[in-house]
Amino acid sequence: MYMRHIVIFSVVLLNCVLLVASPIQKVVLLINKPEQYKKTEWQIKIDIPFKNPYDQDEIALDMILKSPSGRTSIVPCYYESVGSDSISCWKARFCASEAGKYVYSFVLNKGGVVIDSTASRVISFEPSSKKGFLHPNNFWTLRYDNGDLFRGIGLNIGWESRDEDDSKYFKALHEDKRYNYAYMVKKLAQNGGNFFRTWMIYWNLPVDWPTVYNNSRYKNSSGYFNESGAERLDWLVEYCDSLGVYIMLTLDSHVGYMGMGWEISKYNIKNGGFAHTPKEFFTHPQSKKQYKNKLRYMVARYGYSPAIAAWEFFNEIDHVVYEKADDKIQDSIITNWHDEMSQFLRKTDPYQHIITTSISHRDIEGLNQVKNIDINQRHIYKNTKAIPSVIIDYTQKFSKPYVIGESAYEWDWSKNFNDFAEEMDNDFKQGLWLGMFSPTPILPMSWWWEFFEHRGLMEYFSKVQIVNQLIINDCNGNIISTDIKVNPASIDIRAIRTKSKIFVYLYCNTDAVNPRLSGEALKNVRKILLFSPDVPGINGSTAISYSTEKNAVVLKNVQLKARNNYILMLE
Repeated sequence: MYMRHIVIFSVVLLNCVLLVASPIQKVVLLINKPEQYKKTEWQIKIDIPFKNPYDQDEIALDMILKSPSGRTSIVPCYYESVGSDSISCWKARFCASEAGKYVYSFVLNKGGVVIDSTASRVISFEPSSKKGFLHPNNFWTLRYDNGDLFRGIGLNIGWESRDEDDSKYFKALHEDKRYNYAYMVKKLAQNGGNFFRTWMIYWNLPVDWPTVYNNSRYKNSSGYFNESGAERLDWLVEYCDSLGVYIMLTLDSHVGYMGMGWEISKYNIKNGGFAHTPKEFFTHPQSKKQYKNKLRYMVARYGYSPAIAAWEFFNEIDHVVYEKADDKIQDSIITNWHDEMSQFLRKTDPYQHIITTSISHRDIEGLNQVKNIDINQRHIYKNTKAIPSVIIDYTQKFSKPYVIGESAYEWDWSKNFNDFAEEMDNDFKQGLWLGMFSPTPILPMSWWWEFFEHRGLMEYFSKVQIVNQLIINDCNGNIISTDIKVNPASIDIRAIRTKSKIFVYLYCNTDAVNPRLSGEALKNVRKILLFSPDVPGINGSTAISYSTEKNAVVLKNVQLKARNNYILMLE
């Protein structure tokens, strides 16, 4: 009997020791009804010492999932806090792309070695009507997980209002508190917009900026990441998801590697980083490791959301390259950095978000050919009419979708845009239509969001979306540029063909009457509708009269006004 008690006591003691010795102490599911394409969270408690929980080479917690179809996903988890008992709390965020039963477990790595894992568990996800994540499809469109097609229509909402703006003419406008995400993104969605681009920088969404400047929404931080910036991005991602609006999230801007930006950068050796110069940021092994920690954190905390359409590494990286004329950063350094980081991001992101980066106007040799960058991008100012030729040239040359991430009539913020406001407005409109009729999956996005909102142009997106839906609904995955000529030659023309329709875009530089269209595609036209987003009453609901010639049509009783946009729909 005595020996039996000893054995029982020893077994209990051994189990207690094993329990205490297991670093993964507890796993708690934080949602009652898991659903496909909805955020599902777990809290994981870990009892193990570490110096930096954000250094994936020191410690890393991953969730391993097997989907109903048998696909395995590795989802990085992120450190949240340390409790009063010194046990650390971690979070796992997951978005199921399939309905049904998943099998999952957690694996803890320390110094690259697996030191603990949990037993497998099962979780069931209810089916959802949501479409899923966006992925590249072809030059013209993106596609959802469910196969539906998408084209991005929107603008830049580069940041929320700052405390002090340096604009000579628009200081009060830019400082207006209504220019926040809640107001602007909702207004975009209400008017048919579905896409915007925004920056992470030291005054906006400063997730990896300990020092915040010029925005009282955020606080300085002594942590590895800035929780005030991280929490704001938490909110933004969920808000966009609720509205069906998608984000191109710019992870870094050239501004962070020039002047004051570099002075307060966490990557600067003066502030605990490893790089003496911006050039060293792209080459120093420890700086690159530091940046990969950021990428893992971004995927772990925000990657679950389909609202993030694309990760954009840099805004206008060419400005960093040419910042010092006497010490230009070699193109190969920038290209190699993007190659390495895009490989890492592709491997780390289980949802395979679109990856992009951008230049202002100077190409970086090799950058357009980086394998894991899905969409190439540049910005065009003061040359909106060149948008179609630029897009066509770069898609043909590099066989990748090409996007105009910023555009406007003027880039110089020292000028008074009110002096040429009409030109700004016309350029805003024309950029959207030229994008609609060019092989790009995201229509050109205007800068100067406060100016255009103030002038009432957010409503214009609804008109663009009408035509976009007509094209998408009839394209069956294929949109084809079509050669159609117009007379008089003062009219700019672009045309596309879908499954059963031809769409023709006309921009009138001068007034025109009864234009003549010619081209092989017009030989069997049976019906023509005319729509103008600019002229009241021309809403596309009524067929217009026309006469036919060989491979040509002549519109009758049609007067086109100068500086207006028109869309013809031919069947």
